[in-house]
Amino acid sequence: MNDSIYKKIKALPPLDDTVIQIQRLHADENSSISDLTKVVEKDPMLTANILRSANSPLYGFSQEITTVARAISLFGMATIRGFALSSTIKKSFSINLEPYGITAQDFLNISTIQNALMYNWYSKIKPKSLEILSPASFMLEIGKIVLAHELTEYNEDEEFKSRLKNIVYPSDLALLETEFLEITNEEVTAKIFEQWNLETELVNSILYSNDPEEAPEHIKEYAKALKVIKTAVNIFNQLDDVSIQNTLPLLDEYGFGHDTFLMATAKVKDNL
Repeated sequence: MNDSIYKKIKALPPLDDTVIQIQRLHADENSSISDLTKVVEKDPMLTANILRSANSPLYGFSQEITTVARAISLFGMATIRGFALSSTIKKSFSINLEPYGITAQDFLNISTIQNALMYNWYSKIKPKSLEILSPASFMLEIGKIVLAHELTEYNEDEEFKSRLKNIVYPSDLALLETEFLEITNEEVTAKIFEQWNLETELVNSILYSNDPEEAPEHIKEYAKALKVIKTAVNIFNQLDDVSIQNTLPLLDEYGFGHDTFLMATAKVKDNL
């Protein structure tokens, strides 16, 4: 099945022009909010998504945001890049996650909550790291789209879905994916990022998010933060008491303070 998955990844359409231009601006130290605004405003769907998100209580901005330029100045280029990549997912994939027991809308909601939690958390402790963590947190689950298609194609979907009910800890999902497909969601997501020529830090932060201690030293912080996020928000639980409690040992293990994370969690949870 592995070869089939790789072929599907290789067959993905390239990133669209808007995302490519945003990528270039992100890599250019001399680019400005004005430059990014001009690119975003040419894409009506992305513009609408950014403005809708900027006015969502999940992100907690105090005033109504009516212009793209204002939204970009508040979110920063990295989060805007996350919105653009997320928009690409909707265009590039037929989303059917029935083998995982969730709908396409569930998938999109989980991705949004993961990003909102990351944004509210890391903007308070280390905003610079959002350059990687904001787009990464938007894209944590996209490998599941490919894996779900593969499970359905090989008539393994019902058995996989049945076995899914026996999973106690979200981290065990990677073991089930490996058993059925010889590859994990995170590995597929990393391969998709490579296919789209995204930077190595973004690829590896996802790839090592199941086992942050195995990551290269400069990737460990990103991988640890992503593991915390996907422990709090995943296909099984979204910021309920169980998932929040499951994050506390990780926060301790990785040296993150509880207070800032729990404040971010409460802010997002209160506005779901």
